[in-house]
Amino acid sequence: MAYWLMKSEPDVFSFADMTAKTARGEPESWHGVRSYAARNNMKAMQLGDEAFFYHSNIGKEIVGIIRVIALAHPDDTAELGKDGKVMWECVDVEAVKPLPKPVTLATIKATPALAEIALIKLSRLSVSPVRDDEWKLICQMGGL
Repeated sequence: MAYWLMKSEPDVFSFADMTAKTARGEPESWHGVRSYAARNNMKAMQLGDEAFFYHSNIGKEIVGIIRVIALAHPDDTAELGKDGKVMWECVDVEAVKPLPKPVTLATIKATPALAEIALIKLSRLSVSPVRDDEWKLICQMGGL
């Protein structure tokens, strides 16, 4: 299993929104991503991979864990390219659980063992990989 971090602005779509959709049995398509690197990260995801749900812009903190439940597929919010194909893809995810204690960006930046995490190194990337050791440490920091 691989680990990821996926960002969302909480005033647009929050972890609470994600949890409510999962409770209703509705998957969330992680649509609207318009970065080639982020798209390619989603194309690399496998069923069962887990991701941190990060509230960007407001809060700037990891607040929960989500799971990939459908592999990359055409993003239905994307326009067709000149060749008539959708060039943007997304995965479907569901909520797994909240972190008992959200882990803030400030805390992550202040933790030497997380100095190389993509959240810091590639700060504008909305879907990024998380190494196993980073995942374990952030889970511990978040009370799991």
